[in-house]
Amino acid sequence: MRGRIETRLQQLGLDLGTPAAPAANYVPYVISGNQVFISGQIPMSDDGLQFQGKVGSDLTLNQGQEAAKLCALNILAQLKNACDGDLDRVTRCVKLGGFVNAGADFDQHPAVINGASDLMVEVFDEIGRHARFAMGAASLPFNVAVEVDAIFEIA
Repeated sequence: MRGRIETRLQQLGLDLGTPAAPAANYVPYVISGNQVFISGQIPMSDDGLQFQGKVGSDLTLNQGQEAAKLCALNILAQLKNACDGDLDRVTRCVKLGGFVNAGADFDQHPAVINGASDLMVEVFDEIGRHARFAMGAASLPFNVAVEVDAIFEIA
């Protein structure tokens, strides 16, 4: 039987796909007590890396937001694994952290990370509202536009 959050994902036309394996010496998530800490996720799809380059010079603000949204989908895929396939166990999105691979004059980092934040609220409604940081970086792994990590509370 499909859960409430799975139904919501389907209504939004969102597919979580297969969570990516770690690219180095870390794990995709850690559960500590009733919190799940999701490692930084990059804009990776089943077709490989997406949205490579600097937002503000190589990529538009809109493309940066789409990159952040893809990162958020990857966060949800990892979270689903952490919750043994049941996203209805999520009781709160606690915090998102977002890094933007930004051109020198770009200053709209929060607007880029809204792509991830907005998705959490679309999927989880009020329990998707979270604390957050958004900052620019001179570079990110594999020249991706965005990387986002997250903390969730689960039942």
